[in-house]
Amino acid sequence: QVQLVESGGGLVQPGGSLRLSCAASGFTVDDYAIGWFRRAPGKEREGVSCIGSVDDGRILYSDSVKGRFTISRDTAKNTVYLQMNSLRPEDTAVYYCAAGPSVVTPQWPICVMTKYWGQGTQVTVSS
Repeated sequence: QVQLVESGGGLVQPGGSLRLSCAASGFTVDDYAIGWFRRAPGKEREGVSCIGSVDDGRILYSDSVKGRFTISRDTAKNTVYLQMNSLRPEDTAVYYCAAGPSVVTPQWPICVMTKYWGQGTQVTVSS
């Protein structure tokens, strides 16, 4: 049974950091692309970052997080992380990870044909 479980969200002050985890079961994260998405209140879901399968090798970031967020994969733990630094109030959202085959699409920063989704984790950036 495929499952994605996000964790690591919380309340943080502006300028702070959080590390989100996307723990996978039922498949190997090396074989799938994993994307991080977020949905802020009153806004549409947007892609944040994406890491392709090992064969793919791509790592993509949205312009709004590039230079502040880092996506990475830990094969031994079968987990993908999103390290978020220099957090801003506008980063407040529910963050989701999604897994699926790698895909090439003009939508940026999408590299995954989403097949499986996690339940989401809340990130709130506020003083």
